[in-house]
Amino acid sequence: MSRGKASGVAAGRRAGGGGGPAGLVQLRPEPTGGPGRARYEEGTDFGAVLRATRGHRDDLPPPPEFEGPPADLAERARRALYEVADPEFPISLVDLGLVYGVEAYEEAGRVTVRMTFTAMACPCVDFIRWDVIERLEREPGVREVEVETVWDPPWTTSRISERGRERLRRCGVSI
Repeated sequence: MSRGKASGVAAGRRAGGGGGPAGLVQLRPEPTGGPGRARYEEGTDFGAVLRATRGHRDDLPPPPEFEGPPADLAERARRALYEVADPEFPISLVDLGLVYGVEAYEEAGRVTVRMTFTAMACPCVDFIRWDVIERLEREPGVREVEVETVWDPPWTTSRISERGRERLRRCGVSI
């Protein structure tokens, strides 16, 4: 299976090598860095952090009920993205309105996801890209995943689905 790739602000490639939960990064407060600052040990395996999180949240609701089986690879991929959570809230990227489109080329096994983020300076861009790539590469027939960042049209709260709004309200977030 080929590695996923991402285009846009930062690459979201899958990190190779070992690691896993045993290799998680320990963050230590930086005494001179001020409140909320942390530093990473030299040689930190960020791939291990990404492999351990994988966008899974125990509090993410199951995907919505769909009518009938998916028509093609693009629809299967779009449905699979309901299983990729926003890192901050128990809501899928689809319900949050970040996914602008999914294209698939069945014979090549290639899926392209056009998506945006809530802000250009979103600190979770690489984690989210990793989660999208990792989830879609588990779909049968998918050999390559590309995540394309789209900034136009800009994301607004109007893109959040009703299902997503309800989920956010349960978390105490008003929209």
